[in-house]
This record gives sequence, C-alpha cells and structure tokens, in this order.
Amino acid sequence: MPTFISLTDGAFAVAEDPFTAVADDQSIPPGDVIISLSRFQAEGERLLSESRAVGVRLESHEEVEALAYDLPQLAVVALAFPKFGDGRAYSYARLLRERFGFKGEVRAVGDVLREQAGFMVRCGFDAFEPADGSTVEDWEGAVRRFRHVYQRSTDGRPPAFAERGG
Repeated sequence: MPTFISLTDGAFAVAEDPFTAVADDQSIPPGDVIISLSRFQAEGERLLSESRAVGVRLESHEEVEALAYDLPQLAVVALAFPKFGDGRAYSYARLLRERFGFKGEVRAVGDVLREQAGFMVRCGFDAFEPADGSTVEDWEGAVRRFRHVYQRSTDGRPPAFAERGG
C-alpha cells in the first residue's frame, strides 16, 4: 500500500494511504478513491451514495470554488503542484481552510519538495506526497527551520510584529 507523510496534532508520521488515486481513463475500484474534479462532477454523487470516502484532485488551473458545495462530503482534497514554482495550491489550501471551513485532509501532490514544507503547513496542508524522497525527519526539520513568521496564516503562529508587542 502506498504511503505519504501525514501531519496530525503537530507531529509528522508516515501513514498508509487508504485511498486509490484513479485516473480518468481507469475504472473505479472498490474502496476509497481520489478522482479528478471533472470525474467527480460526473460521478461524484453516485460514489458518495456508495458510502465510500471520496477525495478530489484539483489541478492548479481549476478553481477551488467548484468544490465549495460538496466539501462537507469530501474526505480529501489533493492539490496538485505541477512544478515547484507554481504556487496556486498554497492559495487554494488557505481558501479551503479559511473561507470554506474545510476540516478534511488537504494533501499536497505532484512536484512536492521538503523546502516547501513550512509554507505548506502554514497554508493548511496536513498531508504530503514528497517527490524528492524526503523523510519525516526531513519534513520536521524544514517546518521548524524558521522561528519567526511575518504574516498571519491558518497555522495560528503569531507574526514577528505581534511577538514584539506591536
């Protein structure tokens, strides 16, 4: 079974993935699945009615607002990083957490590198499929690398100006 790095209660761990990522040209297997937005729009209602956990993979060119109505029924939103320099998934994660109040798993997939770990956690990601072979220890170190932050975010860490009392 594939694994990923999970962040639960501030601790990173390797977790077995109960979800099967299904491409649009594949048949839907039994069990929990992560499918594309277009496939979810076509088959999501049926899959949800089958009492299975469903996740949606959102590509960087797709709008997170397309999921707004269905978020309470989703277990996972997998946000794709097509290349490490494409930061739209950061904005989508923050929108999911702050605007839409999504409580499920927000997973980073694609070109996910440990150098991005701190920023991803600050924006609301809590699951990661690293593309660089990094370990849990690598991710812990990357997240804790900087003591101060300079803006507010979903992680609740106070920015440097607030720590100074200003």
